[in-house]
Amino acid sequence: MNRITRISIVGLLIASLACATAFSVTGRTKAVDELTIAADFAEAVSLVETYYADSINYEEITKMAILGMLHTLDPHSSYYDRREFTRFRIEQTSQYFGIGATIGARNGKVFILAPFADTPAYRAGLRYGDQIVAIDGESTETWSSTQVSSRLRGPRGTPVEVRVQRAGEATPRTFKLTRDAVPLPSISGAYFVRPGIGYINFQLRGFNTTTDEEMNKALKRLESGGLKALIIDMRSNPGGLLDQAVKMAEKFLFKGQLILTQKSRSNKRESTKRYESQNPNPLLLPLVVIVNGGTASAAEIVTAAIQEHDRGMVVGEPTFGKALVQTVLPLSFGAGLTLTTAKYLTPSGRSIQRAYTNLSFYDYYFKNRSDGPNGSSTVPTGPAFRTDAGRTVYGEGGITPDVAVPATQLTEAQSRLQGAIFAFTRELVAGLIPGLESYRVSSLTLDHTLGEKEYRISDQVLQAFTKFATSRKDEFRLSPGLIESNKEFIRTFIRYEVVTAAYGLETAAQALNDTDIQLLKAIEVMPKAAELANTYRTRANRATAK
Repeated sequence: MNRITRISIVGLLIASLACATAFSVTGRTKAVDELTIAADFAEAVSLVETYYADSINYEEITKMAILGMLHTLDPHSSYYDRREFTRFRIEQTSQYFGIGATIGARNGKVFILAPFADTPAYRAGLRYGDQIVAIDGESTETWSSTQVSSRLRGPRGTPVEVRVQRAGEATPRTFKLTRDAVPLPSISGAYFVRPGIGYINFQLRGFNTTTDEEMNKALKRLESGGLKALIIDMRSNPGGLLDQAVKMAEKFLFKGQLILTQKSRSNKRESTKRYESQNPNPLLLPLVVIVNGGTASAAEIVTAAIQEHDRGMVVGEPTFGKALVQTVLPLSFGAGLTLTTAKYLTPSGRSIQRAYTNLSFYDYYFKNRSDGPNGSSTVPTGPAFRTDAGRTVYGEGGITPDVAVPATQLTEAQSRLQGAIFAFTRELVAGLIPGLESYRVSSLTLDHTLGEKEYRISDQVLQAFTKFATSRKDEFRLSPGLIESNKEFIRTFIRYEVVTAAYGLETAAQALNDTDIQLLKAIEVMPKAAELANTYRTRANRATAK
């Protein structure tokens, strides 16, 4: 290892140690001198260089050393190399650079599922069901969808050649594209699920720099259509920017109401910051928030504020339980850290942070949280707190919904059916299924609200699917009896796939609404949410009068 490389590695470690020790408790004696640790690290690297049996990736071992240090602090502090950090900062602006299409692995291959509006993929004519067989002349036969996605992304303005196999065509097509900015909005849909009941889809995507602007546009769109009640769907929303969460919460809370309290340390001094609503005229319509175990961080800040001020109902499953705040800290050479620099408390004073000590990184993120002490949606055991109206809520282990509704889990048979459903629909929308040419999709139309009768799946389609799937028994392992016992599931998901081909993924999500038991429950409890809204308005008026 040359001198410059060794100095860079040791320098990075010392810088990282300085970050860690800067947040040590005031007055605590350092057990080990950080320079001694750095010297040990440098010696260890030198021994690895001298004796290790294979070649060494110095950048990778440095990265893993820093990650190891950060993960001993908490599971959310992390290190990004130069390429990762660049991507991280770009995505915070609600965009990335690539071709602009959702891709997915199906039946051991990787396919285009849907292009996004006004992107290279959309303009070039890539469509649902196009199998990606090569990128820049290199076969993707053994690649995962993650590998394909990584190769399709790249600096803006750079070329990429994509070869696809289209259903019904003998020869692959080659598309020469130029990477461009691809929007990555926080909100993926805003429409009415019932007359007067608006729905804003905030699933999966986080709070980025454009979230508040997107929320304003979504609300304006719904208000123009006669909005009388609102459902915000934040299932599997990973969180994001704190200021955007505060702006969302204060749309529904009167001025002066607490949204969160942040506790941090700066230069070893404790500091506390309160975030309060600044909105004198909040929306007072009935409100329901849907959450699950993937709802985290900024999404939990909004949910807790709504719940604890008795402003709306929370429906679904217990949330993730993340009450740590990360600060983005750039490092030399383009790398960066996200370091936990604060903790937050909800308006009632509770911490919803799930325990992470004495747990592996894997167990913290992926183990079923119902195995933990506070993971049950029916018997929470953390410390008790009170909402404004005196209802009991519990700290630790995330946010327990007001109405617990477990998500529907796919059976093993239904999971197998999905592969056959995709393969069948790929041919169906290409017009290759005899007698069903009316289901052929020749172009993609985006930003569409799905009509109740659009692309309903007839018995004739189900019969064709049965014939298709059973003729490829070795591939799909589906019997006529299994298909018959799951025909409504098949009907729903064939429609979902056809709508994806015709209108894109955002509209396709609407095809699943009638089978989404958590969404149906949110609609069902709207009268209770209306009662809460009326009580909230009365309580706020009394407080104002005083």
